Amino acid sequence: MKLDTTMAVVTGGASGLGEATARHFAARGAQVTVLDRDSNRGSQVADEIGGHFAETDVTDESSVAAAIALAQSRMGRITAAVNCAGIALGIKTVGKDGPHPLPAFQKTIDINLIGSFNVARLAAAAMTENAPDTDGARGVIINTASIAAFDGQKGQAAYAASKGGVAGMTLPMARDLAANGVRVMTIAPGIFKTPMLAGLPEEVQAALAADVPNPPRLGDPDEYARLAAFIVEMGYLNGEVIRLDGALRMR
Repeated sequence: MKLDTTMAVVTGGASGLGEATARHFAARGAQVTVLDRDSNRGSQVADEIGGHFAETDVTDESSVAAAIALAQSRMGRITAAVNCAGIALGIKTVGKDGPHPLPAFQKTIDINLIGSFNVARLAAAAMTENAPDTDGARGVIINTASIAAFDGQKGQAAYAASKGGVAGMTLPMARDLAANGVRVMTIAPGIFKTPMLAGLPEEVQAALAADVPNPPRLGDPDEYARLAAFIVEMGYLNGEVIRLDGALRMR
Protein backbone atom coordinates (compact mmCIF):
# COMPACT_ATOMS: atom_id res chain seq x y z
CA MET A 1 0.00 0.00 0.00
CA LYS A 2 1.10 3.54 -0.76
CA LEU A 3 -0.09 6.59 1.11
CA ASP A 4 -0.84 8.55 -2.05
CA THR A 5 -3.39 5.92 -3.08
CA THR A 6 -4.83 5.42 0.42
CA MET A 7 -8.44 6.20 1.35
CA ALA A 8 -8.49 6.62 5.12
CA VAL A 9 -11.00 7.20 7.87
CA VAL A 10 -9.58 8.81 11.02
CA THR A 11 -11.56 8.89 14.25
CA GLY A 12 -10.92 11.72 16.67
CA GLY A 13 -9.72 13.62 13.62
CA ALA A 14 -10.81 17.02 14.90
CA SER A 15 -7.94 17.35 17.37
CA GLY A 16 -4.77 15.85 18.83
CA LEU A 17 -3.31 12.68 17.35
CA GLY A 18 -6.26 12.21 15.00
CA GLU A 19 -5.98 15.70 13.53
CA ALA A 20 -2.23 15.33 13.05
CA THR A 21 -2.81 12.01 11.29
CA ALA A 22 -5.53 13.38 9.04
CA ARG A 23 -3.34 16.33 8.05
CA HIS A 24 -0.22 14.23 7.47
CA PHE A 25 -2.04 11.64 5.39
CA ALA A 26 -3.68 14.30 3.25
CA ALA A 27 -0.37 16.12 2.77
CA ARG A 28 1.11 12.85 1.49
CA GLY A 29 -1.68 12.45 -1.08
CA ALA A 30 -4.19 10.26 0.77
CA GLN A 31 -7.92 10.84 0.68
CA VAL A 32 -9.20 11.32 4.24
CA THR A 33 -12.58 11.26 5.94
CA VAL A 34 -12.54 12.77 9.42
CA LEU A 35 -14.81 11.12 11.99
CA ASP A 36 -15.50 13.08 15.18
CA ARG A 37 -18.29 14.24 17.48
CA ASP A 38 -17.16 17.86 17.14
CA SER A 39 -18.90 18.87 13.95
CA ASN A 40 -17.55 22.44 13.86
CA ARG A 41 -13.89 21.59 14.32
CA GLY A 42 -14.17 18.33 12.38
CA SER A 43 -15.66 20.08 9.36
CA GLN A 44 -12.98 22.76 9.56
CA VAL A 45 -10.15 20.23 9.56
CA ALA A 46 -11.74 18.30 6.69
CA ASP A 47 -12.15 21.48 4.63
CA GLU A 48 -8.56 22.54 5.28
CA ILE A 49 -7.12 19.24 4.10
CA GLY A 50 -9.50 18.77 1.19
CA GLY A 51 -11.17 15.81 2.86
CA HIS A 52 -14.60 14.83 4.08
CA PHE A 53 -16.30 14.88 7.47
CA ALA A 54 -18.81 12.63 9.20
CA GLU A 55 -20.15 13.50 12.64
CA THR A 56 -19.67 10.24 14.51
CA ASP A 57 -20.25 8.69 17.91
CA VAL A 58 -17.84 5.74 17.91
CA THR A 59 -19.88 3.94 20.59
CA ASP A 60 -23.02 3.93 18.44
CA GLU A 61 -23.34 1.21 15.82
CA SER A 62 -25.66 3.11 13.48
CA SER A 63 -23.57 6.28 13.71
CA VAL A 64 -20.38 4.48 12.71
CA ALA A 65 -22.15 2.49 9.99
CA ALA A 66 -23.42 5.76 8.49
CA ALA A 67 -19.93 7.29 8.67
CA ILE A 68 -18.36 4.30 6.96
CA ALA A 69 -21.01 4.40 4.23
CA LEU A 70 -20.41 8.13 3.71
CA ALA A 71 -16.66 7.61 3.50
CA GLN A 72 -17.09 4.85 0.93
CA SER A 73 -19.42 6.97 -1.17
CA ARG A 74 -17.12 10.02 -1.07
CA MET A 75 -13.77 8.24 -1.51
CA GLY A 76 -14.88 5.18 -3.48
CA ARG A 77 -13.46 2.74 -0.93
CA ILE A 78 -11.70 2.55 2.45
CA THR A 79 -8.20 1.11 2.67
CA ALA A 80 -7.10 2.44 6.07
CA ALA A 81 -8.80 3.17 9.39
CA VAL A 82 -6.97 4.97 12.20
CA ASN A 83 -8.67 4.97 15.61
CA CYS A 84 -7.66 8.01 17.65
CA ALA A 85 -10.94 8.86 19.41
CA GLY A 86 -10.63 8.48 23.16
CA ILE A 87 -10.93 9.98 26.62
CA ALA A 88 -8.75 9.92 29.75
CA LEU A 89 -10.16 10.24 33.25
CA GLY A 90 -8.11 10.43 36.43
CA ILE A 91 -10.07 8.72 39.23
CA LYS A 92 -8.73 6.43 41.94
CA THR A 93 -10.42 3.11 42.66
CA VAL A 94 -11.30 4.50 46.09
CA GLY A 95 -10.80 8.21 46.64
CA LYS A 96 -11.83 10.99 48.98
CA ASP A 97 -15.35 10.89 47.57
CA GLY A 98 -15.69 7.11 47.81
CA PRO A 99 -15.39 4.33 45.24
CA HIS A 100 -14.72 5.00 41.57
CA PRO A 101 -18.06 5.95 39.95
CA LEU A 102 -19.09 2.99 37.81
CA PRO A 103 -20.56 5.14 34.99
CA ALA A 104 -17.18 6.86 34.55
CA PHE A 105 -15.45 3.49 34.21
CA GLN A 106 -18.09 2.25 31.75
CA LYS A 107 -17.86 5.44 29.67
CA THR A 108 -14.08 5.08 29.35
CA ILE A 109 -14.40 1.44 28.24
CA ASP A 110 -17.24 2.33 25.86
CA ILE A 111 -15.31 5.04 24.03
CA ASN A 112 -11.74 3.78 24.13
CA LEU A 113 -12.23 0.03 23.74
CA ILE A 114 -15.70 -0.68 22.42
CA GLY A 115 -15.56 2.40 20.19
CA SER A 116 -12.27 1.26 18.67
CA PHE A 117 -13.62 -2.23 18.02
CA ASN A 118 -16.87 -0.85 16.61
CA VAL A 119 -15.03 1.24 14.03
CA ALA A 120 -12.47 -1.49 13.30
CA ARG A 121 -15.04 -4.21 12.62
CA LEU A 122 -17.16 -2.04 10.31
CA ALA A 123 -14.15 -0.60 8.50
CA ALA A 124 -12.77 -4.13 8.06
CA ALA A 125 -16.06 -5.26 6.56
CA ALA A 126 -15.84 -2.40 4.07
CA MET A 127 -12.23 -3.28 3.25
CA THR A 128 -13.15 -6.86 2.37
CA GLU A 129 -15.00 -5.42 -0.64
CA ASN A 130 -11.74 -4.06 -2.08
CA ALA A 131 -9.85 -5.82 -4.81
CA PRO A 132 -6.58 -7.18 -3.36
CA ASP A 133 -3.24 -5.78 -4.47
CA THR A 134 -0.38 -7.99 -5.62
CA ASP A 135 0.41 -8.86 -1.98
CA GLY A 136 -3.22 -9.76 -1.28
CA ALA A 137 -3.70 -6.61 0.82
CA ARG A 138 -7.10 -4.97 1.06
CA GLY A 139 -6.56 -2.61 3.98
CA VAL A 140 -5.06 -1.81 7.35
CA ILE A 141 -6.49 -0.87 10.73
CA ILE A 142 -4.41 1.15 13.20
CA ASN A 143 -5.69 1.36 16.76
CA THR A 144 -4.38 3.58 19.55
CA ALA A 145 -3.51 2.13 22.93
CA SER A 146 -1.20 3.86 25.43
CA ILE A 147 1.80 3.02 27.57
CA ALA A 148 -0.79 3.11 30.37
CA ALA A 149 -1.85 -0.30 29.05
CA PHE A 150 1.42 -1.61 30.50
CA ASP A 151 2.50 1.03 33.05
CA GLY A 152 -0.78 2.37 34.39
CA GLN A 153 -0.52 5.06 37.06
CA LYS A 154 -2.62 5.95 40.08
CA GLY A 155 -6.04 7.10 38.96
CA GLN A 156 -5.77 5.27 35.64
CA ALA A 157 -7.66 2.05 36.37
CA ALA A 158 -10.34 2.82 33.79
CA TYR A 159 -7.99 4.28 31.20
CA ALA A 160 -5.39 1.51 31.57
CA ALA A 161 -8.07 -1.17 31.36
CA SER A 162 -9.48 0.33 28.17
CA LYS A 163 -6.09 0.68 26.53
CA GLY A 164 -4.99 -2.74 27.73
CA GLY A 165 -8.02 -4.11 25.91
CA VAL A 166 -7.03 -2.31 22.72
CA ALA A 167 -3.53 -3.79 22.93
CA GLY A 168 -4.91 -7.22 23.73
CA MET A 169 -7.24 -7.42 20.74
CA THR A 170 -4.52 -6.52 18.23
CA LEU A 171 -3.20 -10.01 17.52
CA PRO A 172 -6.52 -11.90 17.50
CA MET A 173 -8.04 -9.28 15.19
CA ALA A 174 -5.03 -9.57 12.88
CA ARG A 175 -5.47 -13.33 12.83
CA ASP A 176 -9.22 -13.02 12.25
CA LEU A 177 -8.72 -10.72 9.27
CA ALA A 178 -5.65 -12.36 7.73
CA ALA A 179 -7.73 -14.30 5.21
CA ASN A 180 -9.40 -11.04 4.20
CA GLY A 181 -6.11 -9.26 3.49
CA VAL A 182 -6.61 -6.74 6.29
CA ARG A 183 -3.77 -5.97 8.69
CA VAL A 184 -4.24 -4.77 12.28
CA MET A 185 -1.66 -2.74 14.19
CA THR A 186 -1.66 -0.72 17.40
CA ILE A 187 0.39 2.29 18.44
CA ALA A 188 0.92 2.83 22.18
CA PRO A 189 1.93 6.48 22.64
CA GLY A 190 3.69 7.85 25.68
CA ILE A 191 3.17 11.44 26.83
CA PHE A 192 2.23 13.56 23.82
CA LYS A 193 1.56 17.27 23.51
CA THR A 194 -2.11 16.96 22.69
CA PRO A 195 -4.71 19.63 23.60
CA MET A 196 -5.29 17.86 26.92
CA LEU A 197 -1.65 18.30 27.96
CA ALA A 198 -1.06 21.58 26.15
CA GLY A 199 -3.46 23.26 28.56
CA LEU A 200 -1.26 22.41 31.54
CA PRO A 201 1.17 25.00 32.96
CA GLU A 202 4.59 25.05 31.32
CA GLU A 203 6.29 23.87 34.52
CA VAL A 204 4.02 20.82 34.65
CA GLN A 205 4.75 20.01 31.02
CA ALA A 206 8.47 20.39 31.70
CA ALA A 207 8.26 18.01 34.65
CA LEU A 208 6.50 15.40 32.52
CA ALA A 209 9.02 15.80 29.72
CA ALA A 210 11.94 15.41 32.14
CA ASP A 211 10.87 11.82 32.86
CA VAL A 212 11.32 10.81 29.21
CA PRO A 213 14.79 9.26 28.79
CA ASN A 214 15.55 10.22 25.20
CA PRO A 215 14.63 12.61 23.77
CA PRO A 216 13.62 14.37 27.02
CA ARG A 217 10.48 16.04 25.74
CA LEU A 218 6.81 15.46 25.09
CA GLY A 219 5.89 13.61 21.93
CA ASP A 220 4.79 15.59 18.90
CA PRO A 221 1.45 14.43 17.42
CA ASP A 222 3.11 14.55 14.00
CA GLU A 223 5.43 11.76 15.17
CA TYR A 224 2.39 9.58 15.79
CA ALA A 225 1.08 10.51 12.34
CA ARG A 226 4.39 9.63 10.68
CA LEU A 227 4.43 6.23 12.38
CA ALA A 228 0.85 5.60 11.25
CA ALA A 229 1.87 6.48 7.70
CA PHE A 230 4.83 4.09 7.91
CA ILE A 231 2.52 1.29 9.10
CA VAL A 232 0.21 1.87 6.14
CA GLU A 233 3.08 1.48 3.69
CA MET A 234 4.98 -1.30 5.49
CA GLY A 235 2.88 -4.30 4.53
CA TYR A 236 4.79 -6.83 6.63
CA LEU A 237 3.85 -5.10 9.89
CA ASN A 238 0.87 -6.93 11.33
CA GLY A 239 -0.53 -8.00 14.70
CA GLU A 240 1.89 -5.89 16.77
CA VAL A 241 1.78 -3.10 19.35
CA ILE A 242 4.46 -0.43 18.89
CA ARG A 243 5.38 1.77 21.84
CA LEU A 244 6.11 5.36 20.82
CA ASP A 245 7.42 6.84 24.05
CA GLY A 246 11.10 7.82 24.03
CA ALA A 247 11.84 4.76 26.23
CA LEU A 248 9.59 6.08 28.99
CA ARG A 249 8.54 3.52 31.59
CA MET A 250 6.01 4.97 34.00
CA ARG A 251 6.64 4.21 37.65
